[in-house]
Amino acid sequence: MSKTIIVGIDFSDCSINALEHAISIAQKAKAGITMVWVNHLDYSKEIFSVEPKELTNEVKQKFDNILKKFTVRLHGFPLTYKMRKGKVYKEICAVADELDAFLTVIGTHGSTGFEEFWIGSNANRMVSSSKNPIITIRGGIDIGRDLSKIVMPFDSTKSTRQKLPFTALLAKYFDSEVHIIGLFTSNLDDLRYRIRNYVAQAEDYFKENDIKFKTEFLEVDNITDATLEYAKNIDANLISVMTEQEIRTSNLWLGPFAAQMVNHSPIPVLSVHADKYKFYNG
Repeated sequence: MSKTIIVGIDFSDCSINALEHAISIAQKAKAGITMVWVNHLDYSKEIFSVEPKELTNEVKQKFDNILKKFTVRLHGFPLTYKMRKGKVYKEICAVADELDAFLTVIGTHGSTGFEEFWIGSNANRMVSSSKNPIITIRGGIDIGRDLSKIVMPFDSTKSTRQKLPFTALLAKYFDSEVHIIGLFTSNLDDLRYRIRNYVAQAEDYFKENDIKFKTEFLEVDNITDATLEYAKNIDANLISVMTEQEIRTSNLWLGPFAAQMVNHSPIPVLSVHADKYKFYNG
């Protein structure tokens, strides 16, 4: 049975861009894609030109057009869709659970009438609720879909290492260069030692798996700002984070860090939920 990637679709340019990113990953991962459209109360009035009773047919027609355009690019792996009704984040996460999805990809900024459902708290709810890795991509920003450079920040929390196996898997698919950044937010020797140790473990893991990497340590006040600045400077294609991160007053993460990244990063963000991909090494 092939892997499945879930893509949230609202037919905006933003969600089609998310689909394009998902296809790029599916081609490398030999995965199929299931698109999910959620009929949320009242929003059909904002973007569709038909009455609610005719909405189903219009949505099916839109999906048929997508299938005709993109199916060939999956090289024999399935491109399918599901239509659900309810809360966007709950339904997309439910489908991902039902299909034991390999990955979920969503755009975080739709066209008029969808923004309240696809950005801000809703995107963060999807990230925090998803048991599987999820990539969020902001609309209106042109980022290359080839994951040639991935930024992976490490802080002092034990869970910071749990993003390593899945990030390494994506890096292997794309022959990416992973930029490991150790982020020091404190002068406490034990915390600094822990971060250096976690980074060393990541380096060993990448060496064992023949993955290219670079390492840098940074003194920072705000983990989000420092990660974003670094990623922009190297023209990264992806930032890999945990949904729970080191918490400071200046860095309130979803654990507020993930929330800030999802809302503000112009670069796609891979969020991995704690305990999904464990990394044990002391």
